[in-house]
Amino acid sequence: MALELRQQLKLAQQLVMTPQLQQAIKLLQLSRVELLETVQQELLENPFLEEGSSEEVAEPQNDQRTAVKEEVYDRELARDASWEDYLGEFASTPRQVQPREHETVEDISPLEARYAARPSLEGHLLWQLRLSTLTEQQKEIGEVIIGNLGSSGYLQASLEEIAELASASVAEVLPVLERVQQFDPVGVAARDACECLLIQLQSLKYDRDPILTELVRSHLEDLEAKRYKPLLRKFHIDMEELREYLDIIQSLDPLPGASFGSEEPTYVSPDVFVYELGGEFVILLNEDGLPHLQISSLAQTGIDCSSEQEKEYCADKIRSASWLIKSLYQRQRTLYKVMESIVRHQGPFFREGVTKLAPLILKDIADDIGMHESTVSRITTSKYVATPHGIFELKFFFNSGLELDDGSQVGSESVKALIRKFIAEEDSKSPLSDERIAEMLKDHLKVNIARRTVAKYRTALDIPSSSRRKEHF
Repeated sequence: MALELRQQLKLAQQLVMTPQLQQAIKLLQLSRVELLETVQQELLENPFLEEGSSEEVAEPQNDQRTAVKEEVYDRELARDASWEDYLGEFASTPRQVQPREHETVEDISPLEARYAARPSLEGHLLWQLRLSTLTEQQKEIGEVIIGNLGSSGYLQASLEEIAELASASVAEVLPVLERVQQFDPVGVAARDACECLLIQLQSLKYDRDPILTELVRSHLEDLEAKRYKPLLRKFHIDMEELREYLDIIQSLDPLPGASFGSEEPTYVSPDVFVYELGGEFVILLNEDGLPHLQISSLAQTGIDCSSEQEKEYCADKIRSASWLIKSLYQRQRTLYKVMESIVRHQGPFFREGVTKLAPLILKDIADDIGMHESTVSRITTSKYVATPHGIFELKFFFNSGLELDDGSQVGSESVKALIRKFIAEEDSKSPLSDERIAEMLKDHLKVNIARRTVAKYRTALDIPSSSRRKEHF
């Protein structure tokens, strides 16, 4: 069979991800803070994009009649105004200033007094190091030690490594380390939990008791597992004495640096508000701080471009500005439709709380609003809604379901909420086992749930097992 080359025309359709489409998809999954940063960056880079005013400002009237009225008003104000009231405490005869009934601390205190930089563990220790009586060389070693602490306050480098970094010997590092370990918080720069607790015992003068010291040095695992009987036989003490030792150990801090966490708290600004009004739910998008974008007047009047390159640049920026405005509108419209569908599906939750959360998947919302599942997944990423029962992430409303005896379903989050409630109300001396919780769920929800499923949900809630929750006192 002979081989030959041929040319032929073929008509085909394919989806091309243009930069504009990629931008629109990106805007869907941005959080509120990221969206504001993106819009501000576009305002800086695009000369044809500007922030419009949401309120129309009325033009002043300059007719003669208005000028006469203003002149008469000024004369009356000058004659009748109480300058003593205006000046207040700065007048020659100060009046008694009565505080406003609605005045709050935020109104009378300056911004600098309400917000302050959070101290870090490193800064707190360096401040103590500089005020100490150590030599300059020892302070340099101390800086290396403090620089190698973890977020919990433990030392993450060996003495040999610190000595090498500080150009010193191990014998010179050891006394500096012992001095740093006595800084506030006591026990910082320890190499493990045992050393950390022993340093605190020494600082509190409890190290004189050999039994207490031995419990911390060799039996922390036994105390954690609540294996008390072997300890009672070994140290020849009764349960009352062991309880006193445990009270002392529990008063110590095994993570001395945890209170100086370097991570700043994350403040959530809801993207959507859901209010109950007259038995119905009202959805309100949070557009506070989001600029009202518009095409600049330069695009209407036109700009004199001397070259084709300049014309192409202007046309590209105008198209980019127009597409951004449309994409933002589409994003808000999609968010509203998704939230509206969630409220329809999760009506019992918005009325009664998390125990009434129904099973829901992305496909249910996508079919309801006529969109693809990927679009729903993107628009619910990093978005939060303020409800009558608190602030929740939109992903929270999507959960699997468990089959009830009557054929209906209950959401897994509702089951978790009940497990948390049961354990919170249990007797600490006789905690509920997973099997008992499964029986209680069956009586309460009429759902057949296995013990291992309860254990899985309990682990997801970061709740220890019944043996660890039990109090032996």
